[in-house]
This record gives sequence, C-alpha cells and structure tokens, in this order.
Amino acid sequence: MSDLPLIQADRAVPPPAATTTNGGRGRRLRLLSRTDRVVITLMVLVPLLLVTGLVWLPAVATVLLSGTNWDGIGPIGEIEWVGFKNYDDVVNIYPPFVPAVQNNLLWLAALFVVATPIGMFLAVLLDKELRGSRFYQTALYLPVVLSLALIGFIWQLIYSRDQGLLNGVFGGETDWYGDPNVNIWAVLVAAGWRHVGYIMLLYLAGLKGVDPSLREAAAVDGSSETSTFFRVVFPVMRPINIIVLVVTVIESLRAFDLVWVINNGRNGLELISALVTQNVVGEASRIGFGSALATIMLAVSLVFITIYLWTVMREDKR
Repeated sequence: MSDLPLIQADRAVPPPAATTTNGGRGRRLRLLSRTDRVVITLMVLVPLLLVTGLVWLPAVATVLLSGTNWDGIGPIGEIEWVGFKNYDDVVNIYPPFVPAVQNNLLWLAALFVVATPIGMFLAVLLDKELRGSRFYQTALYLPVVLSLALIGFIWQLIYSRDQGLLNGVFGGETDWYGDPNVNIWAVLVAAGWRHVGYIMLLYLAGLKGVDPSLREAAAVDGSSETSTFFRVVFPVMRPINIIVLVVTVIESLRAFDLVWVINNGRNGLELISALVTQNVVGEASRIGFGSALATIMLAVSLVFITIYLWTVMREDKR
C-alpha cells in the first residue's frame, strides 16, 4: 500500500518532450509568412545574381578570352585559341607595357608614401575634436565623392599652360598635362588630393574605435603623445592598416579616369588600365590581347585581396 502513491505519482508526471534542432527551426520558419519568405529569398538571390552576372562571369570570360586572338568582330565559333601568346607579346613586344607598369608602381608609391601618411595625420588632428572639425571633415572628404574625371577638369584650371593658376602665380609656361617629363607628377598630385580624404576617413573611423583606456594607461606610464600613437594606438588599428594597404593597391591599379581624360593614357601617362581600354574598345579592337592585360591586373589585385580576407578571417577566429 505504501508503494501505490509513488506509482501513481510516477504515472502522473509526463516524460520530457524531446526537442530537436530541426523542430525548432521548423517552428521558426512557420512563424514567417509566405511574403516574408519571398522577400528573404529575393534579398539573397538578387544580389547573388548581380554579383555573378556583373563580376564573376565577366572575370571568367576575360581570363578565357586572354588565351584567344578574338578581335570582337568575328563569330565566337571562329575564335582561335593561342594559349599564352598574348602574355608573351605583352611582356616582350608591346612597348607601352613597361612604362605602364612603372607608372602604376610610381602611382602606388606616391599614394602609399605621401598621400596615406598625410591622410593619417589629418585623421589624428580631427580626432582631437577641434573647433570646426565637422567642417574640415566635409571639406577634406569632398574630393572622394567626386569622380576622377571631374577632378581632372578641376585641376586643369590649375595646370593650364595659358590660363592656369600655377603658371599665373609663378609666371611660367609649363604644359603640366602635356609635357611627358612632368605630367605624371602633376596627375599624382591630383590623385593624391582625392586619396588623402579617403584615407583620412578610414583612419578617423579606426581612431574612434580605439579604447580610451589604452591611451590613459600610456599617459600614466609617462608615454608622450607621439609614442602612444605609434606604440599603442597604431598597432591596435591593424585591421584598418590592412584595409588601407589593400585600398591603396587597388586604387593604384584601377587608376584610369584621370589619365584618360587628359590624353587617353598616352605621352607619359601610360597605365595598365588605359592600355586595356585602348586594346578592347579602341581602334585596335584586340579583345584577346586586352583581356591578357586585364587578367594581369586581376591577378595582382587578387593577391592583395586574398591577404586582406585571410587577415580578416584570422581576426574573427580570435
């Protein structure tokens, strides 16, 4: 008799319900209406199709066409495969290629060694919340929202040989855009003017995210402001530094608008991007040859993009 209540109580308690991950996911999905599921599907599918159609498919087609001699006129079925001949011609028998590579490297050096430190310095000053800092941020970032083609026209008012501001002030008659000995330097000043604002914004965002306690601890230890920045703040902004490096490399490779507006990338302003355009859409219409040049640019860009992605993923795992 004494065991009966225990048996009845044991029968009265229902067994715990088995919970499964799939069941929970199914209940969450049932909470979404058909309209919500359609919207989510479109939000994923539409960007995927756009990236595939506008980025990946053209990139793959460019790599494939770089091994052909297609001129863009004949039917696709008559395209002749030439293998690596276009790459061999680019390196060995195409005179503008070497000056273009040199100019791209010079472009990279100018942006990285001159424009980037200036942008970082301005970001440090604006991070101090100076009076009118909002105005300075807007004024310095304004060139970034302008296209390089428009920047070329703006600087034409400064560099014009006859009515330009520079020659008017110094009384010279230098053709800043036409002289092949100086035009690359004039263009780099204009490009650096735009790049400074971009770098300033990136570093300013990075500085806002630095823990203030790090600076306070360095100040307590007697560290100067300059030493604190380079030994404490700058290393903490390592992800921003990687982004700046990648952005600077890509900017130096895709530089096109400015030199194309001036003289179609000729007469001392040869760049790889301009050579691609000259061969693909120019009078030559050498699609295969231009695709080989574009593939070289793509390969160099992918190296730095891969470094950036590897760094970001490694930071996320920590």
